[in-house]
Amino acid sequence: MPVDRPFGLELIDFDSLALWMAGKGLGEGPISNIVPLTGGSQNIIVRFERDGRPYVVRRPPSHPSADGNETMRREARVLGALAESGVPHPRLIAACGDEAVIGAAFYLMEPVEGFNAGVGLPPLHAGDPALRHRMGLAMVEGIARLGAVDWQAAGLTGFGNPEGFLDRQVGRWTRQLDSYAKHDGWPGPASLPAVDEVAAWLDANRPARFVPGILHGDYHIKNVMFANDGPELAAIIDWELATIGDPLLDLGWMIATWRDQGAPASEAQIVVEPWDGFPTPEELVSHYGAVSGRDVSHAAWYAVLACYKLAILLEGSFARACAGKAPVETGDRMHASAIRLLNKAAKIAAG
Repeated sequence: MPVDRPFGLELIDFDSLALWMAGKGLGEGPISNIVPLTGGSQNIIVRFERDGRPYVVRRPPSHPSADGNETMRREARVLGALAESGVPHPRLIAACGDEAVIGAAFYLMEPVEGFNAGVGLPPLHAGDPALRHRMGLAMVEGIARLGAVDWQAAGLTGFGNPEGFLDRQVGRWTRQLDSYAKHDGWPGPASLPAVDEVAAWLDANRPARFVPGILHGDYHIKNVMFANDGPELAAIIDWELATIGDPLLDLGWMIATWRDQGAPASEAQIVVEPWDGFPTPEELVSHYGAVSGRDVSHAAWYAVLACYKLAILLEGSFARACAGKAPVETGDRMHASAIRLLNKAAKIAAG
């Protein structure tokens, strides 16, 4: 039976999806109640129902920046590996790596009941500073649990290369920054404060060793969902950058994107209001050490690395805008964020 496709969802062949689902024993009859889901992800995410059961399908966009199909396969693999863990995540229902079924690799997951704090706080959470404090601690506990998963027993051998993970980081992102010289009009790294000094500090202060674990790769407050009725995590979402590496980098990424208490919203990477009550970065680090059992004596190094990496990623949008390949307004905003991050990195490095 043909399925009506709401505007903008032409990238999903729902007729073929229904046939594929039937072959997997996932209901019969038409797909209904199709609702696109919004968020920070560029991927196509759609909620629908079949036989009275809700599903969410996720597939790459039509022009992904990397190999979107392989990203979908990796996301499905890590979600499947977390099925028996205590890590809050969207539960994987089924995955299809065959691009011919709906036009791209995709997977089905259980819907998550919760909210994204980056979109807005419900009245319950907006009205209670103590509850907001607990939200921050719950985020820390999420990555502590993730880093504690036995990734080899969970079937993630070969999912990433932890050997020399920290040794590769600074050179990898320095080369990324240098590559932006191909964009005409980009003023170069000289427009970024302390970028060379931060790289040198990272090289000079690199931790000697670490215990490998699953790394989310983009862990911040907009990539989690909280329970509607309290401060606990409902799920960690957007796993496209997950790998095997040093889990402390997730803590560093959280600190890099975390707003300091008392800082104006204009200095924040992600604005959540009201912000009072959320833990300080020092509280987040202390709590991570307590619940994970990992050594957090080098937490500042991971925060500086996260600032450095994210600044370089954002600068890429500015470089493309300089060459007319991205909107100027977007490029200017990303460049301003990169400057803020490098200033924050220099401040953290200075102690």
